[in-house]
Amino acid sequence: MTLKLAIAQLNFVVGDLVGNAKKIVDAARLAHAQGARLLLTPELSIAGYAAEDLFLRPAFTEACDDAVKGIAAALADLKDMVVVVGHPTGGSLRSRSVAVQMRHNAASVIKEGRILETYAKRELPNYQVFDERRYFTPGQGTCVFEAGGVSVGLLICEDAWFDQPAELARESGAEVLAVINASPYHVGKEGERVARMADRARAVGLPLVYAHLVGGQDEVVFDGASFALQADGAVAMQAQSFKEGVVFAQLGRAPQGGIGFVAEPGAIAAPRDAEAQLWDALVLGVRDYIGKNGFPGAILGLSGGIDSALVLAIAVDALGKDKVRAVMMPSPYTADISWIDARDMAGRLGVRYDEISIRHTFESFKGALAEEFKGLPEDTAEENLQARIRGTLLMGLSNKFGSIVLTTGNKSEMATGYCTLYGDMAGGFAVIKDLLKTTVFALARWRNAHDPYGTGTEPIPERIITRPPSAELRPDQTDQDSLPPYDILDGILARYMQDDESIDEIIAAGYDRAVVERVARLIKVNEYKRRQAPVGIRVTHRSFGKDWRYPITSKFNETAGAQNP
Repeated sequence: MTLKLAIAQLNFVVGDLVGNAKKIVDAARLAHAQGARLLLTPELSIAGYAAEDLFLRPAFTEACDDAVKGIAAALADLKDMVVVVGHPTGGSLRSRSVAVQMRHNAASVIKEGRILETYAKRELPNYQVFDERRYFTPGQGTCVFEAGGVSVGLLICEDAWFDQPAELARESGAEVLAVINASPYHVGKEGERVARMADRARAVGLPLVYAHLVGGQDEVVFDGASFALQADGAVAMQAQSFKEGVVFAQLGRAPQGGIGFVAEPGAIAAPRDAEAQLWDALVLGVRDYIGKNGFPGAILGLSGGIDSALVLAIAVDALGKDKVRAVMMPSPYTADISWIDARDMAGRLGVRYDEISIRHTFESFKGALAEEFKGLPEDTAEENLQARIRGTLLMGLSNKFGSIVLTTGNKSEMATGYCTLYGDMAGGFAVIKDLLKTTVFALARWRNAHDPYGTGTEPIPERIITRPPSAELRPDQTDQDSLPPYDILDGILARYMQDDESIDEIIAAGYDRAVVERVARLIKVNEYKRRQAPVGIRVTHRSFGKDWRYPITSKFNETAGAQNP
């Protein structure tokens, strides 16, 4: 046996330097007591990821530097223990690999009270949700250190997606690569990471360990699932996804001198299907947003429809029934089956459930506007009044009792503007903002077929899943009165919005030109609504958030191209 190493797959909080440092110290002591002599923490673990423009404040980076020094002092008594701590630095931690006056995404190697080395990340991502070139300067050097008789080459996240950093580490004597990471989750990302790191291990002929963050931070979620790979890319260890903890791997040296991970029973977590991971991502996103921001609970409007039903099920799994409240607000157009199904679901989950009719309030609003609307037919103005009354009531309850309002709009609605400003968009956190409507249905069926949190029941009444979706803002209304069928709409949205396919490419795939152009136009003209929507959980590779930065005011029409003056 050569080296037992540990990974602090922990849930850090942005800006909680004292709490984050304590987690690292506690993890190091636990790992040392169990025989490990190397502990890896995730990227920027001291600061939390991502601290965004906090990185631009000198007081913040200086406090992070001080926290790293404090960790070193707190671990001075751990003999032969090496701890790698991810942190931003403004240069006060002097090192041959970090320029003194530059701000870096860095990691320090700590042993017995001393900071041996500080390595600066070389490759700074600037795509999707990443904006690291705004905050950091690329590093120039390499970092190879010794732990338990093994030479370890240190890389930070994006470094391992490129050839040179790993090759330089090998040339500097590394026998194993240690990659510390904060890589936001999206559907399919875990498999992509393992595949890319397997390519890297094979390319340099070295085993690789990948230490990853877990937890929710505003709109992004980190899924953990840290792993270790042999030099041939084979998985030797993989931690559970979305689970916090300290996990271990054992490196051994063969008689001929090569290093590899020792296979141990149960070291590889059982694979989980995409829906299970998606559910865990949403649950963790809700739990951490509400918990880390100090809200006592959550409240939502339960309409008897599929979207609010799914949000309620997620919220209960995340927070427990005692911290979730559902309010049904029937209008003159609410079908009996809507409140019957809403009552049924609330009873199944055991949440507090109230009914507040908006009928009289709606009539009062119409009466106040009667003179202004005189002689005009009823249209979306009257429909939206109902949604805005509901939003006002929910926000009133939120202000009085402190619980945050969870909005229930999905990605298909956000894309096309099938939502009401200051109505169903009113709230503090948009749980399913990044789920297409077809995914909403699929995930509802998955949750009814599984019980990951031991609630003992199918939470969503079957009729909620099978009935045609409706906003119920006018008689006999269905979503398809205003939108293409969801299987068609979502197919276009996935191609146009998520994958950046052109209108012509989508039409060539078999979609009707008029429908495609209409959807593209709806996406464009509803940008102003999305800018006013609450933050929500990102679960795809492109969400309406940091991934999507289009101008509200724009005359460009893709169907016409850049027209000549």
